[in-house]
Parts: sequence; C-alpha cells; structure tokens
Amino acid sequence: MTWLIWRQHRAEVGVLALLVGLFGICLLVSGTQAHDLFPGGPAQCAAEAGINEGCTASFRQLDDKYGYVENLLAAFYLVPVVIGAFLGAPLLAREWEDGTWQLAWTQAVPRMRWLAAKLTTLAGVTVALTGMFTAVLTWFRQPFDAWEGRFQYDAFDLEGLVPVAYALFAFGVATAAGAILRRSLPAFGVAFGAFLAARLSVALLARPAYATPLTTMEPIPTGDSPASRVADWVIERGYADATGRRLSSTEYYDLESAANQAGTNLNQFLHARGIQQFGVYHPAEVFWRFQLIEAALFVAVAAGMIGVVVLRVRRRMI
Repeated sequence: MTWLIWRQHRAEVGVLALLVGLFGICLLVSGTQAHDLFPGGPAQCAAEAGINEGCTASFRQLDDKYGYVENLLAAFYLVPVVIGAFLGAPLLAREWEDGTWQLAWTQAVPRMRWLAAKLTTLAGVTVALTGMFTAVLTWFRQPFDAWEGRFQYDAFDLEGLVPVAYALFAFGVATAAGAILRRSLPAFGVAFGAFLAARLSVALLARPAYATPLTTMEPIPTGDSPASRVADWVIERGYADATGRRLSSTEYYDLESAANQAGTNLNQFLHARGIQQFGVYHPAEVFWRFQLIEAALFVAVAAGMIGVVVLRVRRRMI
C-alpha cells in the first residue's frame, strides 16, 4: 500500500517538499543575519531596548533591513492551506477522474483499510511539511516577536499549533469535496474558499472571545509615558472620565481643543480633570491557550470532514 500511495502522489509530495525546502533555505540565510543583530538574544534585548541604546539600534536595523520580509510573510498563512488542499483534493477525486477506483476497490485490500492507509499517510505528510514550514518561520520571526509580540496578525496565524490545524482543515475539506464532486480542481477551490471563510470568521468573531479580556484603568501620566506591554493583544483603548464612563471621540476632541486654546500640555490638562485612560486586552500569557482552542476548532472540523469521506467510501459512492 505504501508503495502504491507513493506512486500515486509522489508528484504532489515532491513539489511541496521542494517549495518548503527552498522557502526554508531562504529564511535560514536571511534569518541568521537578522539574529546576528542580537548577540545576547532578541528577548533579552527587547527587555533592555528602553535602556540600552545598542538594543534600540538593533531593533531599528531589524526593521530597516528585514521589515519588508516580515510584511511579505504575512501572506504565507495560506501556505498550510495549499499543502493540505493540494494533498487532499486528489486523494479520492483522482480515483474517479482516472477510473482507478474500480481496480483499487476490487483487490484483496478492503476499502476501509485502503482508505485508512491513504488518509493516514497523506495526513502525516501534511503535518510533517507544515510542521517544518512553521518551525523555520517561527525561528525567523523570533526577533520580531520579541519586539512586537505573538498576537500580531502576521504572527499568530503563522506560528504555534494553528498552521498545522489549518493544513489538516484544508486536507479534510478538500478530501471530502473530492469525494462528493469527484474532481480535483473544484475540490481544491472549495477547500481554499472554505478556509478563507472560516479563518475570517474565527479571527474576527471567535478568537477575541476565547477568554474574557482584561481591563485596565489608569490616570493620564503627566510626564513620560511608561513602557507598554507590546506583547499583549489590545482589543480597545481610549479615555474615561473620573467616574469611569468612557468618552466618545467627540468628547475627547473637545477636550483636546480646549487644551490647545488654553496653551496647556494635553496630558496635564486631562490629568487635572480626572480623565483616565483605559485598555481592554488579552495578556501575552494566554497565547498558547488561544492556540490550543483555535487548533482544536479547525481539527474538529477536519475530523468531521474525514467522517464524511468514510461514509462516502463505505457506500461505494455509486
């Protein structure tokens, strides 16, 4: 069975492995140069950036030299989806397109064993390729994460557990679509569209609700502002009066205009009137909890899609 599966899918596996390999080499080369900017490590330098001028300069160089690479990598959250869909779409659809299902299901190997072997092997390849992609990308992003945090839109979806979950989601949807549509290319398109719809819905609606956000209320500083925790995921920030009632943007701009007319420093003007600043955020410490929750959601859907595939094959799809 292993030899037959390899013969059937070696083209897809070879192309994906080549692309992941080339991608990894490029990131290793540029990432080594980026890491060399921080002899003591990016995490330690981030903690000293407000004190150590050398660390501040290193992060400035990082942004100047490699900021464009970070921006380009934001689009790579689709790579796990391509891997999963590229391997899942032809898993059953090609059997119908080539007519080989009649031969495959009349041999000594039972259909369910044949299906289990194909699903296990190709899902394993999906996890392996996505895992390697994620590991290299996470390593490359370490200096950026130390400075910006891992809740950034171009970090959360590219690191941790969720890329593998995205890949398995695409694999499951593409395989199920292939079993129903019996065509590889439409199945790939269905998986791609389903992921985009699911990912946008989860990122905008579900992800902020994985845990109850924390709220801080602090007086307006009259001197230098204290360093903020950039690693936290800030949901909302603004201003409130002395009673805690949040000010609208119009009310804030009215106060700002009043401070300008009085020729007074804005922070001192607000502080004298008891104005406070509030923040609603998820602390950086919940990163892995959020990763586990989101990964579980996508893997659960993938498992449901595989259940659809099993039912279709068990009924011979005739």
